[in-house]
Amino acid sequence: MTANVITLGRIILAFFVIFIFQLGFYWCIAAVVLTIVVIYLDSLDGIVARKLGVASDFGALFDITGDRIVEHVYWIFFTFMGLVSFWVPVIFVGRSFLVDTLRSVAFTKEGKTPFGEKSMMKSSFTHFLTASRFSRAVYGASKLMAFFILGLILVGQEGYGLLIRWLPENFLFNLMFITNILVWFVVALNLIRGIPVLWDGRFYLFDRYLPRQLKDEG
Repeated sequence: MTANVITLGRIILAFFVIFIFQLGFYWCIAAVVLTIVVIYLDSLDGIVARKLGVASDFGALFDITGDRIVEHVYWIFFTFMGLVSFWVPVIFVGRSFLVDTLRSVAFTKEGKTPFGEKSMMKSSFTHFLTASRFSRAVYGASKLMAFFILGLILVGQEGYGLLIRWLPENFLFNLMFITNILVWFVVALNLIRGIPVLWDGRFYLFDRYLPRQLKDEG
């Protein structure tokens, strides 16, 4: 229950952060700091669930739902602010629908979960890409860095008059260029971590056409 409360709190906090991003220079600074908290809570709920021994199938699915909401809210907001390409949230949303639909079917039909002992992943390689602590840590750190720097760019835009004497010429332009590279790196990681789920979930998509023995061996 405690872990699920943390997940719910993370979702609410994300919406609050997006709201205060639009209130001016000093609120933008607070929003950047709170963004770090939002991403940190992504790992905290899992840690709490394992420490208290209250990990559950629902908790795992709710955690993923929280991840999706937070990711999409941030990407859509930064796109709305003109900092991110329109295709970034489109890719994230499309990937989420495909992957999470397969996970839902796997859970409904066979009780398979995204992670853990009952994971729908069928090989150690796909488990490493999608569920290992290393993979999730790299993805989480990259996402945090992208959101953090995008937030700093908003701070720079809001307070340009205050900061202009301190910032080198073309600083924001150069930072935006670097950030675009980082954003597309996160997009690539997102797709790389999603493709194995689609591959292992193909058996649920073609349930009527693949023999049960073939699905079990896959």
